[in-house]
Amino acid sequence: MRLSKTSKFIFLPILGAGIIALLSYLVMYLWNAILPQALTIAKPIDFWQAAGLLVLCKILFGGFKGGPNKYKNGYNKRNEWKEKMQNMSAEEREQFRAEWRNRCGRN
Repeated sequence: MRLSKTSKFIFLPILGAGIIALLSYLVMYLWNAILPQALTIAKPIDFWQAAGLLVLCKILFGGFKGGPNKYKNGYNKRNEWKEKMQNMSAEEREQFRAEWRNRCGRN
């Protein structure tokens, strides 16, 4: 099933809001199921507090990282190093490896 641009414009925000609501409900459920019984100082939270807690975790821990589009404009440090190594001559490559062996303490 292929969606038109108009359908995507309507469907994707609704899907995103649904996912955020589901995650917030999950945080609320887990918090209320585990913490009030485990700690006497923890109180049950409502849906909006759970959503706020989810946002706070996002800010503090930087979760929800993207998948294939994680690197903007095709930038990827590993690919950069791989390309650099492929463009070196055999002598330069061996000199590079020897330098890193020396730095890492392997003689």
